[in-house]
Amino acid sequence: MNNTDQLLNNLVFGELDEDDSDGLIHIIDADKEDEVPLSNFPGTLPILPIRNTVLFPGVVLPITVGRQKSIQLVKRAYRGDRIIGVVAQKNNKVEEPEIDDIYQIGTVAKIIKMIVLPDGNTTIIIQGKNRFKIKSFAKKQPYFTAIVEYVQEKFLVKHRKETKAVVQSLKDAASKILKLNPEIPPEAQVALDNIESHTFLTHFLSSNINAEVADKQQLLEIDDGMKRATLLLEHMLNDIQMLELKREIQNKVHSDIDQQQRDFYLRQQIKVLQDELGNEGPDQEVEVLRASGDKKIWPPEIHTHFNKELDKILRLNPASAEYPVAFGYVELFVDLPWNDFTTDSFDLNKARKILDRDHYGLDKVKDRIIEYLAVLKLKQDMKGPILCLYGPPGVGKTSLGKSIAEALNRKYVRMSLGGIHDEAEVRGHRKTYVGAMPGKIIQNIKKVKSSNPVFILDEIDKVRADFRGDPSSALLEVLDPEQNSTFTDNYLEVPYDLSKVLFVATANSLDTVHPALRDRMEIIEISGYTMEEKVKIAQKHLVPKQKREHGLNARDFTLNKAALVKIVEKYTRESGVRNLEREIGTVARKIAKSVAMDEEHQNRIGPDQLNDLLGPPPFDRELYQGNKIPGVVTGLAWTQVGGEILFIESSLSRGKGKLTISGQLGDVMKESAMAALSYLKAQAEQLDIDYRVFDKYDLHIHVPAGAVPKDGPSAGITMVTSLASIFTQRKVKDKIAMTGEITLRGKVLPVGGVKEKILAAKRAGIKEVILSSRNKKDIDEISEVYLKGIKLHFVETAQEVIDIALLKQKAENAVKFVLPLNAEK
Repeated sequence: MNNTDQLLNNLVFGELDEDDSDGLIHIIDADKEDEVPLSNFPGTLPILPIRNTVLFPGVVLPITVGRQKSIQLVKRAYRGDRIIGVVAQKNNKVEEPEIDDIYQIGTVAKIIKMIVLPDGNTTIIIQGKNRFKIKSFAKKQPYFTAIVEYVQEKFLVKHRKETKAVVQSLKDAASKILKLNPEIPPEAQVALDNIESHTFLTHFLSSNINAEVADKQQLLEIDDGMKRATLLLEHMLNDIQMLELKREIQNKVHSDIDQQQRDFYLRQQIKVLQDELGNEGPDQEVEVLRASGDKKIWPPEIHTHFNKELDKILRLNPASAEYPVAFGYVELFVDLPWNDFTTDSFDLNKARKILDRDHYGLDKVKDRIIEYLAVLKLKQDMKGPILCLYGPPGVGKTSLGKSIAEALNRKYVRMSLGGIHDEAEVRGHRKTYVGAMPGKIIQNIKKVKSSNPVFILDEIDKVRADFRGDPSSALLEVLDPEQNSTFTDNYLEVPYDLSKVLFVATANSLDTVHPALRDRMEIIEISGYTMEEKVKIAQKHLVPKQKREHGLNARDFTLNKAALVKIVEKYTRESGVRNLEREIGTVARKIAKSVAMDEEHQNRIGPDQLNDLLGPPPFDRELYQGNKIPGVVTGLAWTQVGGEILFIESSLSRGKGKLTISGQLGDVMKESAMAALSYLKAQAEQLDIDYRVFDKYDLHIHVPAGAVPKDGPSAGITMVTSLASIFTQRKVKDKIAMTGEITLRGKVLPVGGVKEKILAAKRAGIKEVILSSRNKKDIDEISEVYLKGIKLHFVETAQEVIDIALLKQKAENAVKFVLPLNAEK
């Protein structure tokens, strides 16, 4: 590379023209062209505009000239001193640039060689000499001629550490670019190593960087060599990042293609081997599915869709990612029990015995199932009802589903909805998504292999909505008898008939169930078990079950009724029987330990032995406390764990008529107390109460067990009776309790939970209960066994309550009110 002419002869002319000069290695003058004094350059230069590149001092560049003006300029200059001014165009799309279309700073160049090509274009080899700035244009025709001012180069100081560091960084970056870019010939590294001038190094690299014309022009216009080198280094580092990313992408794509080719080759070999061995290949698997589909009993449109999907699989490459997705989709069609139904058992007596065997009570649910079976027996074709069993935890809602399935001779499947917050859990994902699958409804139908199972939707009140959708809305189609015959899962994409499925939903509270969903279901309320019912359940189910689970036989121990009553009342506090079963299990474990260790133990367990087996009782029930003190009246309350008795206590003290209410009462209960007081003030004369008492004495109403929140209107008549007793000092009738809402006019309104309240009264030793006359309908649903020994009073007004509950005689130690003598009564 010591001879310039040899270098130029190696160039491929015609590849670059004034429209496109980037892409070739710019050639360096090997002799570095001895510095020419600026005084030797003319003050007026012919201006040659070029596109898509910028000429830097010292750089040799081939250019193909195509414009007539430019050809005329080049030929005239070549015949003369061969000196021209080269400037870059601002917009490369302009064919005939004007003064405003070219930059004002360019490079004076010498034409080294000119070659006229056969197509009429002219190629010139030029070498940049020095930068100049256009002061003004002398003429525009036949080409631009400008008066210029030459810009002195400010060379970098070679011996400064900063200069050395920048120059070395430029060389390192240039070497890295050469390694990353395979399009640059290896000779460029040799040329780069032979550059000694720092200024020429920046010009050479500036000419070769992969940058826009405007960025290169910016480098040309910078006078300070250090600033130019720093900006150049920034462009080169960006170029390195792009080249590294490009290489990384190319390597990855190349690797993926190689892997696909390898997999295809291996699969072809496997296919040949399978054919030789007689094993099934993809085509045979598809035909097996087609034969299975022909045996299915499904609607014609489903059969057509199934065969269409099979034909699509045959057109797919088994190595493609879509193949297993499509194959799994058609397998689901074969696995689903489209028209496979179990035969219902129409023996109604047997069904009733099964339901009674597994669950005590729950008559409403049992009657509804028997009714459904009866209609199905007569009609033979009936849409399954949508039942919702609503009640507190532990009362047997979920386990009832298994008994229903056995009674109907159907398959049983359970889906827990607790915590579900994605609509796709119910309706499935579209199969275009990665990892898509059908919803839980279709999955469970597939698992149970029957299209008419008993389907338990457990904890339907625990469904939650979020940004992924509302599962309750998706359940609307499932639980609508008019719509679920064409239920469409997003994954399945075709309708599936759910109308023969017997859906049974369970819920602890209806407040959180979607109103439209609640409207589609037949709500059957299951109240908590009474103490008597719990004892029966324990005797018939829980005790035998715990003996079996702990490996004990019937003779190892027995729990008498009194012991079971004590466990229910003092060791558990619940509506259901879960904790009761745990306590019985604890007893069974203690006995099992004694049996296994051959220790002596009590076979017959009564209430006295429970303290040793279960420890001290954690709960105490309220008991009737007598009627000696005026103002203390027994009320009845409903809780989630059953009925309870509570006491309303009133007391008077001298003051200014202030009312105090305590016992952690809710707003409704406080309002009942104020309504009772207002009624009493209005009826003071009829009750023989001195009206001055209300202003001269402070009243305090308290409900014991202050740590337990209490609310509701059912203590209204109890509060009226308590206030009437304290203001009149009359005794309350012995062993009487009451429940009912009070109005300002003294009307007694009905309340709920009557069954539980009456049973609580009976347990507490109450003999008489006062109720609203409108609660008679609730009494009709209670067994006579539970009402035995209790006298019921049905009233309509508060005056009737007072007449029944208060005795004429005054209480012992009755308070004598101190009132002003001169006041008028």
